[in-house]
Amino acid sequence: QVQLVESGGGLVQAGGSLRLSCVASGNVFSSSYMTWYRQAPGKEREWVAGITSSGNTNFLESVKGRFTISRDNAKNTLYLQMTSLKPEDTAVYYCSIQYRDRGRLRSYWGQGTQVTVSS
Repeated sequence: QVQLVESGGGLVQAGGSLRLSCVASGNVFSSSYMTWYRQAPGKEREWVAGITSSGNTNFLESVKGRFTISRDNAKNTLYLQMTSLKPEDTAVYYCSIQYRDRGRLRSYWGQGTQVTVSS
């Protein structure tokens, strides 16, 4: 089982920036697909960004140009750099890992980190 620990959340004013980190245990990180999700109060969890093992990235339309996802395989760490933050970005942000283990797709979630953007 892979454990994921997010950090870096906090309270920031609109227009500000935050960088979230997610550290994974084990030795599957470099070959895994990594994603960030978020869940705002009263809303369903939504996918925000993803990065493949080779570094290809995708983003939710509403965060394109403002958020950057990256990974450091040597540190088993996933990042989400968030700039030009808006109040609607307020949510608990979760990282997730997906990889194949002997043909079976495995996925795990972190515990989340709160991001609050004040207007």
